Amino acid sequence: MGNKVNVIQLATATALLVFSANSSLAANFEVKMLNKSDAGAMVFEPALIRVAPGDTVTFVPTDKGHNAESIKGIAPEGGELFKGGIGKEVVASFTVPGIYGVKCTPHFGMGMVALIVVADDLSNLDAAKAAQAPPKAIERLEPLFAAIEAQ
Repeated sequence: MGNKVNVIQLATATALLVFSANSSLAANFEVKMLNKSDAGAMVFEPALIRVAPGDTVTFVPTDKGHNAESIKGIAPEGGELFKGGIGKEVVASFTVPGIYGVKCTPHFGMGMVALIVVADDLSNLDAAKAAQAPPKAIERLEPLFAAIEAQ
């Protein structure tokens, strides 16, 4: 019976260690939703983030009237899309490598966009560049695309 208890304790301890090690490897990044910054009006800050699979990004409505939502057409196949409420913090998890676009729905036409690159995977770059967006959003996305291509 003593060996059986030791085996169970060892298995439990191992499982806890593996679980805590895996959960501590994921990082959380914070993005502010702002009316104004050095980058201009209606912006996500930062507007470009590189994360590892399993990491999360918390979008914080620093200023009122913003949300964070996936941009249709700027996500890898199988990537999970998200939509946060106006004025609400939203946490998005990224497990599928590729490029994800993020918009503030009320200010998309004003160019309030961001890009998240998971695992430095640019396999959906051409599709992301071809996605439909308002002219001001495209104007802000182009330098972000250039920045991820430069690396």
